[in-house]
Amino acid sequence: MGLMRWRPFEELLSLRRDMERLFEEIFERRPTRREEFHPLTDIAETENEFVVKMELPGIKPEDVEITLHGDTLTIRGEKKEEKRTEKENYLRLERCYGAFNRSFTLGVPVKAEDVKATYKDGILEVRVPKAEEAKPKPIQIKVEK
Repeated sequence: MGLMRWRPFEELLSLRRDMERLFEEIFERRPTRREEFHPLTDIAETENEFVVKMELPGIKPEDVEITLHGDTLTIRGEKKEEKRTEKENYLRLERCYGAFNRSFTLGVPVKAEDVKATYKDGILEVRVPKAEEAKPKPIQIKVEK
């Protein structure tokens, strides 16, 4: 094996090309309007409940179904495509339409009968209370003499 000349700038250019390709793959692949989309969702956990917030702009509440099976919360629905006329001259079409189905495993027993869902300004909020056995219980330490 012979000696090779080290060219740090060539290595940096190669790294740059690889990074650019990676970012193009991640950020340039936007779903087309006919592909299935996944509404953006935040899930927060408190001592007593889970709070799920999902962005559903342009979707009517009657087009959304929420189910709870054990500790798995499922939200499904459909964003219906607007009717268009042939005379419209679109320069860009980026919005997605179609059915969605998101499932989240919460990991602890919950009170299915007390789940509440509200919808305001395109945001669905689902509050899932934890069952008593899932809540943390303090354990007192006894001092032995």
